[in-house]
Amino acid sequence: MKLQVPENYQPLLGLRDTEVAIKKLKDYFEYALAYELYLTRVSAPLFVKPETGLNDNLNGTERPVNFDLLDDNGANVEVVHSLAKWKRMALGRYGFQIDEGLYTDMNAIRRDEELDNIHSIYVDQWDWEKVLDKSMRHEDYLRTTVEKIYNAFLKTETTFIRNTRFSQNAFQPR
Repeated sequence: MKLQVPENYQPLLGLRDTEVAIKKLKDYFEYALAYELYLTRVSAPLFVKPETGLNDNLNGTERPVNFDLLDDNGANVEVVHSLAKWKRMALGRYGFQIDEGLYTDMNAIRRDEELDNIHSIYVDQWDWEKVLDKSMRHEDYLRTTVEKIYNAFLKTETTFIRNTRFSQNAFQPR
């Protein structure tokens, strides 16, 4: 494991307050981004059957965590690594139209992850996907989308600072 804590590191918040702050940030950002991009929250699967082909095996070397289901004739299932394929399937299944989409919160276990300050075996990953038609696949649409995402970040930052004891400087690079 390559975890490194900087010498003399002092967190701005205690452990409990950090958890509360993360939840508030995440909740507001989800709300702001969903509003900006016309997204609806949907629940993501924790595991899938291998034969569905929905468990994106990322670069092809990850070994999924798997187990059998007692109540499904011993069917084998795998903990998801990525929702890339599942999100595209879900867009159709939920009936999303052009310029609409979904967001979800994926929880996964990546047993072959190399651990360091930003990589963990446990993954709590927020993700989104939209339905586009060919006419939307151009740089202007991409730029507009990036601006909307940035707007969601700014709204989140403003709301968080207004509702907590942090100063504007807490978010500046050190």
